[in-house]
Parts: sequence; structure tokens; C-alpha cells
Amino acid sequence: MRDTRQVLYQQYVSKFKTAGSSHDERRLREYWSWCRFKYLPMLQHLKPDDPILELGCGPGHVLEFLAKHGFQNIEGIDISPEQVELARARGLRAKAADVFRFLSTGKKSYAAVIAVDFVEHFTQQELLKLFPLVFKALRSGGILLLQTPNAQGLFPGQVIYGDLTHRTIFAQDSLQHILSLAGFHSIRFAETGPVARLF
Repeated sequence: MRDTRQVLYQQYVSKFKTAGSSHDERRLREYWSWCRFKYLPMLQHLKPDDPILELGCGPGHVLEFLAKHGFQNIEGIDISPEQVELARARGLRAKAADVFRFLSTGKKSYAAVIAVDFVEHFTQQELLKLFPLVFKALRSGGILLLQTPNAQGLFPGQVIYGDLTHRTIFAQDSLQHILSLAGFHSIRFAETGPVARLF
């Protein structure tokens, strides 16, 4: 019997994502505006050639944003072949890979690992294995930039149960706990939205 995750991610774009959502350039520019406001300040200390890995890179929106802001040594992995295909079509370095196998090779030491809307797709047991692997993949002084739904938000039930691939949702204390267990320190939290816009 095939693993549930395999079944869901095999056709993640064609069955679960709205048609054309990965190619809507207007929405993409709006998203990049948001990334500029929320993510870029956390990465400004990095050099252009510092190695950066994105876990669950999807169609490559964050990777492309980083490339447009001068980062040259960026790569992404995703378990969904369809998502990776979209990223590669945009000229990005993306690979279909299982995160546990990829990180277990230990071949590279990253200045930053980015995981946007990624960790909620794993069980607690899996995350107890995953976070130490991410910590090991970072070089000394490297950072993990992580975004995940907030269990203390207004509608956590819709967030966790609205997507069949979601397995876990964190509150600030529980996320701090599991990251600390993996070796992370200097853990900081920030709200991710909304972002003010001028009209």
C-alpha cells in the first residue's frame, strides 16, 4: 500500500492547487513585496554567495525572490515532482527529494535553511528527527528561517484541517520546545501578516 503522503504529493499541483496559481505574475509580485518586508531583513547579513537551502520549495517563488535580490548559491528541494517541475521551468535549482534522505547525506553546510509553510506537513515524531537534521545542515552561526501556522491564531482548525497534507500545528511554546531539543538557540518569533500597502 502506498504511503498517504506519496499519494497526495504525486499530484499536489494538478489536484489540490488552483489552476494557474503558480503562474499568476501579479499575485507573485505581491508575494515578493511581502517577502521583501518580512524575510529580507532576516537575511541581510548573508553574503551573495552564501549557500541557502529552501525546504519544500514548491514552484520556486521564494527561490526566485532570493535570486532577484542577489543571492547566487540557492537551491530547493520538494517532495512534489509537479512543484519541482514548475520551479525548474523558471530556471531555478530545484530537486525532487525526500528531506530526510537529502539532509542525512550531510554534504553541505548552509548559511541559511528556509522552511516556509513546511513543518506542518510532518508528524511530531517525524519532526523530532527532522529538526536535528536541519540543525546539523547549518554551519556555525547559520540560521533557520521558519514559517508555520500559529495554533494560537484565530482559525487554527481551518488551517490544520483545510489541507489533507497537514499533520501538526504549533503554538509558540511548543515550537520553541522542539527547536531547543534539536539544538537551536536565540529563537525569535514574529507575526507574518498582514503587511501594510500604499494605495
